Amino acid sequence: MSVTDDPQAYIASIGTALPGDPVDNQDLAARFGIDPDWIEVFIGTRTRHFAVDLDTGTPRQTLAELAALAGHRALAASGVDPDDIGFLVLGTATPDALMPATVNLVADRLGLDHLPTYQLQSGCAGAVQALDLGRTLVTGGGHKAGLVLGGDVCAKHLPLDQDFSRMPASELVNFVLFGDGAGAAVLTAEPTGARLALHRVLNLLTGLGREPGQTVEWFGVADRTSDRQPIREDYKSIEQAVPVMASETLWELLDAQGWSDDDLDFLLPPQLSARMTEKIVAHMDVPAAAEVSCVADTGNTSNALPFMQMARLLDRIETGQKAIGVAIESSKWIKSGYALEKV
Repeated sequence: MSVTDDPQAYIASIGTALPGDPVDNQDLAARFGIDPDWIEVFIGTRTRHFAVDLDTGTPRQTLAELAALAGHRALAASGVDPDDIGFLVLGTATPDALMPATVNLVADRLGLDHLPTYQLQSGCAGAVQALDLGRTLVTGGGHKAGLVLGGDVCAKHLPLDQDFSRMPASELVNFVLFGDGAGAAVLTAEPTGARLALHRVLNLLTGLGREPGQTVEWFGVADRTSDRQPIREDYKSIEQAVPVMASETLWELLDAQGWSDDDLDFLLPPQLSARMTEKIVAHMDVPAAAEVSCVADTGNTSNALPFMQMARLLDRIETGQKAIGVAIESSKWIKSGYALEKV
């Protein structure tokens, strides 16, 4: 298990970016022939943003563009000199290409050069893995500061030229569940800016011998004619496993930090969908902690979500207050999370 201990890093600022105007359920229903009431009842998401044009399938913004915008906003809000940024880390499941790595395109857009860059390929846990690596680089790598990013453009994996009236609900749900976006955090070795201490980060694979809960294909020349679905989920397994895994992650972080559930002021729960988040929060059962969620407005933006939640947290958290964030990746059952405190 990876649970980092003292010394600690600090989050100086958060930046986020969403592509285009929000797409509400009525707009989505008209485009795909979906009952908007079905979206509300089973998914609970009100709006989401897409980096592709839903009518033409044409890309409007790349992940590199969104991540660079989020990174620029985080840097501008941090008060940190860009010359003090010692590294870039990006967590994503949907890079723009196999090569060059998207993180290097982001660095180029931000005008950053002669510094190490890292790209971590992962689903919903990727942003937390990026925070874990960034924290290690700040606390043990001699860097004053670094930029950690997370984001995904999921819409590019969804084929739009098909008869949605014939599509089973298990496939159709992907068109209403996900959204696109990016987020960024400036990590520092000393408290500055938002002064949010990143006490601990947990990153734990628990999928030995278990079938994946989610698969996202990346078709190449040899198999692009395959009839496999580009995205597949085992929703029954996800609904059963994720609330349990989220609760386990919460208590592992509380125990490692020496906090009780009564010490917790804010909870940043997994953001699969608005309805699933309700179930997860009920299972985690920490009534003293205020929930910080965004998925109902943004859709499931995967690796952007923790940053979007932390952006909302910064508007609410006061000195001395504590928060725990949890992200669960169902692709191969990864538990991840982090402990925060305003100092």
